[in-house]
Amino acid sequence: MDSEKDVLMKESINMMIDMIVLCATLALSLFFWILSLTMSSFTDTLQPVSPWRWLFSILIPFMLTSRALKRRSLDRTGALAALLVGFVLTVANYSFFSALLAFFITSSKLTRWRGEQKKKIDAEYKEGGQRNWVQVFCNGGVPTELALLYMIEVGPGEIPIDFNKQYSASWMCLSLLGALACSAGDTWASEVGPVLSQSQPRLITTWKEVPVGFDASIGKVVSYRSATTQWICGKPILDNSAVNLFSSVLIALILPGLAWGFWPQ
Repeated sequence: MDSEKDVLMKESINMMIDMIVLCATLALSLFFWILSLTMSSFTDTLQPVSPWRWLFSILIPFMLTSRALKRRSLDRTGALAALLVGFVLTVANYSFFSALLAFFITSSKLTRWRGEQKKKIDAEYKEGGQRNWVQVFCNGGVPTELALLYMIEVGPGEIPIDFNKQYSASWMCLSLLGALACSAGDTWASEVGPVLSQSQPRLITTWKEVPVGFDASIGKVVSYRSATTQWICGKPILDNSAVNLFSSVLIALILPGLAWGFWPQ
């Protein structure tokens, strides 16, 4: 009987929590809507944002990060950071949200893929990934900043990419997608490469063979020395997360220029 009461109590608590979260989400969406209406009344450049857009931008990222936290794809700090990134990208442009969702789902699936084999390769492998706030911001920080600049330029909403009519907004859209694509490529390579590779990887600085799972073999810089790592730069300035951030910034700067070069004038 006690066990049945405990189960009923837990179900009741979970139901109450869901109701509280739903009410808080509705209140936040209405607050942001009223705020956008107030701000738009003082300036002609800002347009009020639909309350449904606010609701979607708060509720959907919250549901996804909650699920990721339960499945250990994120730790608590990573969930909070992902909630912020997801909110900004969703309210800015639904296409940004779709790209972020594709990156998150595929990366989470690939992280879990052949987990037992990865545990044998990497002693620091964590089930589900359990990414923290540093990893989230190093992969999503650049897209978040670009989404904010996009909203300042044209406001929240979807527009077609056209360098002739909307140069700045088109530049930011492609830059954001390029940063996400770079982060996705790095994650996919690090999760799939060590498992599928049929030969020993090579260190890119010396081209010597190294053990499978050796971070420096795929160009990642670490800030410590151990039996499986070595210094490849003079000072421990960049770690793996910082390299991901630097590469996403680089791609975000290069891709729009290439697209503009091939764009019909």
